[in-house]
Amino acid sequence: MAKTSTIKTLPADILEQLQALLRDPRVTQLDATQRINAILAEQGQAPVSKSAVNRYALRMAEVGAKLQQSREVAAMWIGKLGSEPQGEVGKLLNEITRNLAFDAVMQLSESEEPAAPGAIKELAIAIEKLEKAASVNQARDALIRKQAREEAANELTEQLKNDGISEELEASIRRILIGK
Repeated sequence: MAKTSTIKTLPADILEQLQALLRDPRVTQLDATQRINAILAEQGQAPVSKSAVNRYALRMAEVGAKLQQSREVAAMWIGKLGSEPQGEVGKLLNEITRNLAFDAVMQLSESEEPAAPGAIKELAIAIEKLEKAASVNQARDALIRKQAREEAANELTEQLKNDGISEELEASIRRILIGK
């Protein structure tokens, strides 16, 4: 079994400081190691090695690169699919899953073997969950837009009330903006 990294044993506040240092392009790994070791020495704790910091930085850079790549791919495909930018990755995953389900159904229909009932059931459940997730996302987006309209109406009518707007005009503005 692999030995636990000394970085993983750091207290949360010191780990956060290390992460901040590693994100700062002006700070080298050697400087980050020295600064963290100085803090650890003040607290009477064992130091971390340069190689442990290097391994940790490399792992974090890999994870960061994968996250950045997934965001870029999502942004590209969401733009092509015409969806709104909110929840890009989730919407992209829904679309990819739809395509995978469609491919699976096509393979099952083209096969000379009859489709296994379990496979059909699993596909049906996956499609149902996928559509439910899409509906939830759509409802959430609608709610967010509604709340934004209500906030805008409140701010506008409050400002206009201060300027002496009539109640009839306020009601008219509310009907236009939020349908009330």
